[in-house]
Amino acid sequence: MKRQLAVLFLSSIVFSAYAQNDVYLCIDSNGNREYKNTGPTNKCKKVDLPGVSTVPAAKKPATQQTAVAKPSSPSDFPRVDNTIQKARDSDRRQILQDEMRAEEQKLADIRREYNNGEPERRGDERNYAKYQERTATLKDDLARSEKNVEALKRELGNLK
Repeated sequence: MKRQLAVLFLSSIVFSAYAQNDVYLCIDSNGNREYKNTGPTNKCKKVDLPGVSTVPAAKKPATQQTAVAKPSSPSDFPRVDNTIQKARDSDRRQILQDEMRAEEQKLADIRREYNNGEPERRGDERNYAKYQERTATLKDDLARSEKNVEALKRELGNLK
């Protein structure tokens, strides 16, 4: 970590040195102008550039800084009646609970088939590689299904 900070510090010094170099105006044989601050600058004229000007931002009055503006919705923004919203929330909860039951059933089936990492071999798996492939697929399906159950539980917990 200290080495990375040292490299970062040194590189910032090097790049800031380039930014503060003199600028030269070079004109080639075809009359094209080229501005340079590195490389060969023979037969070039130094250009005097004004320094960088910084202007501080205007300070806001104290009343504007402390007041927090509430986001307002437009007057034509559609509003939903409380009873309709409650019905929608109830439907959402029911849908999530149905999904949760289905996902838990799927998880139980996968766990049963996975059999703690040693599923029973099928007749079409005479090749051991096919068996290993199916075992890996079951393991991935098991992890995915567990994450889905966790997400559904979290979503149901977030409902009011």
